[in-house]
Amino acid sequence: MNIFPSHLTADEKETLFNMPIYVTLLIAGADNKIDDSEISTAIELARLSKTFSRQELTDYYNIASEDFAEKLQSVMEDLPQTNESRAKYLVGELEKLNDILPRLDRRFAIDFYESAKALAKKIAKSSGGILGYWAIGYEESQLIGLDMIDDPSEY
Repeated sequence: MNIFPSHLTADEKETLFNMPIYVTLLIAGADNKIDDSEISTAIELARLSKTFSRQELTDYYNIASEDFAEKLQSVMEDLPQTNESRAKYLVGELEKLNDILPRLDRRFAIDFYESAKALAKKIAKSSGGILGYWAIGYEESQLIGLDMIDDPSEY
């Protein structure tokens, strides 16, 4: 299924489909430890997003969620080992969206961006805290806004 315009390259499409993986690993690794609850949450969210995503994102998540656990594991194995290098790489991958999103349907781009931010927040909340309080650590709080991605509603 081809849901993106034909003018996008294969690499650009791959960046779009890998967004949930990049966001998951950036937020989960912010505190220098990617734990099982964060990975489990990401896998479950990928599965649920096929059914419960915004209308404009249904086809996207049907494709992005295929073999999600395996893709996540593969990307995780290939990441740099140090937290700083890993974060720099993942931020760089997410920054590529700034060249891609303006060339997509505006409604889709906005929903895609909001979905990425919602995913970041859910991953951050999935580990830590006491009775739901203090669930988001300082390191995660610095990243969950995904400031490296330009807000499509502003262009």
